[in-house]
Amino acid sequence: MQVFHTERSRTHVAEEHIITKVSRRIKLGFGIGDLGGNLFFTIIGFYLLYFLTDIVHLSAALAGTVLMIGKIWDAITDPVTGYVSDRTRSRWGRRRFYMFVGAIISFITMGMMFTKPEMQSQMTLFLYLTFLYCLLNTAYTLVNIPYAALLPELTDDYNQRTILTGYRMSFAVVGTFVGAGAVMPIIGLFTEKEFGWTIMGYIMGGVMLLTTLITIWAVREPEHPEAQDDKGFLKTYAETLKDKVFLTALIPWSLFITGTSMVQGALVYYFAYIFKDEALFQTALLFLLTFSLLFIPIWVKVSEKIGKKNCYMIGMGIMGVGVMVFSLLGEQLGPNVALVVMALSGIGLSTHYVMPHSILPDVVEHDAVNHGNIRREGVFSSLWTFSSKIGQAVALALNGWILALFAYVPDQPSALAAIGIKLICGPIPLLWYVLGIIILRYYPIDKAYYTAMLEKRG
Repeated sequence: MQVFHTERSRTHVAEEHIITKVSRRIKLGFGIGDLGGNLFFTIIGFYLLYFLTDIVHLSAALAGTVLMIGKIWDAITDPVTGYVSDRTRSRWGRRRFYMFVGAIISFITMGMMFTKPEMQSQMTLFLYLTFLYCLLNTAYTLVNIPYAALLPELTDDYNQRTILTGYRMSFAVVGTFVGAGAVMPIIGLFTEKEFGWTIMGYIMGGVMLLTTLITIWAVREPEHPEAQDDKGFLKTYAETLKDKVFLTALIPWSLFITGTSMVQGALVYYFAYIFKDEALFQTALLFLLTFSLLFIPIWVKVSEKIGKKNCYMIGMGIMGVGVMVFSLLGEQLGPNVALVVMALSGIGLSTHYVMPHSILPDVVEHDAVNHGNIRREGVFSSLWTFSSKIGQAVALALNGWILALFAYVPDQPSALAAIGIKLICGPIPLLWYVLGIIILRYYPIDKAYYTAMLEKRG
C-alpha cells in the first residue's frame, strides 16, 4: 500500500493529500466494490417490481408505491450518511466502518426481501414490504455513499479519475451481468419457485457482502488534515445545492437515471407479454451488457479527446434512439432484430456507467478549490446518490402506476396493457434523456478548465 504510506508532515498532507498515480491493486480493489453495488441496483431495477406483482401478488399500484417510498427513504438517508462520514475520524478512516456495517445488514435483508411473506391482506403486505425495503435501502446507503466518496480521495489527476472510474464501471457491468443474468437460472434450480427466489436473494446478498469486504481490505484512505467544514448540516447542503456547476451535472444524471430505470423495470414485461418469450430476456440483457462492457475502455479513450461531457451526451442520445426503436418497432421487427437494437443501445449505455462517476470528482475538486481546500466528498456523493435514488423511485413508481392505469393483470396479457408496457419501455424514458442532454450542455468543466482550476489552488 505504498500509495498512501508516506513519511510526510501533517502540513504537507494538508497541501497535497492526494496522490496522482494510483496502483493497480487500488484500482482493482476499489473497482470491485461496485460489482456488488450494481448487482443490487440491477436486481432491484429489473426484478423487484416483477417479484412483488407476480410472485407475492401485491397489486401493481401498491407494488409501485412500495418501491417509491423505499427509494425516497433511501434518498433521505443519503445526505445524513455523507455528512456524518465526512466528519468521522477513526483508525478505519472516514468511510470503511460504515461500509462494513452496511454490508452485513445488506446480506440479511436482501434474502428477506425476496422471501414471499405468508400474509394475505394487501395492506399488511404493503406495510411489511415497505418497512423491509426501507431497511434494505438503509443498509445499501451505508455501503454506497462512503464508497462513492472514496473516489475523489484516490487521485486528483483529470484523466486518472476517468481510468479509475473505468475499472469501477467494468466491475459494475459484471455486477449487472450477474444481477440480470443469474437470477432466473438460480431460481430455476429449485422446483419450488418461491424458495428459489429466497435462495437467490441470499446468494446475491452474499456477493454484495464479499465484494465490499474486498474493497475495505484493499483500499486504505489517505490521511486528512483536521480542518473541517464548520457549517451546520442544513447550511452545508443548501450551499452545495446553490453550486451551478454541480447542478449542471447533477440534474442530467438524475434525469438519465429516471429514464434508464424505467427501461430496466419494463424490459421483463416486454419480453414476457409482447414477445411472449420471457427466457429471451436473459439473452437480450447479455447483448446489452456485453456491448456496454466492451465499450467502456473505448469511451475512456474517446473522452481524452472530446471530453467527458460530450461522450455522455452522445451516449445517452444513442440510448434514447435505441429504446424508441425497440419499444415501438420491436414487435414488427421481431426478436432477432430487437436483440441487435439492444446491443447498439448498450454502446450508449456504456457512457452512463463511466462518465457521470468521472465527472463528480471534478465537481468535488471545484468545490474544494473555492472553499479553502475543505473536502466535502461525502456531501457531494450523498446528493449524487440521493438524486439517483429519487430518479429510480420516480421511475419504478411510474412503471407500476402506468401498468395499473393500462389494466395490467399478471399472466393475463391484453392489448391495453401492451400499450402501457411499450410506453414505459421507450417514449416516456426518451423524454428524460432529451431533458438531461439539454441541461448537460451547460456543464463547464473540461480538461482546460480543470487544469486552470488546479493552478488557481496552487
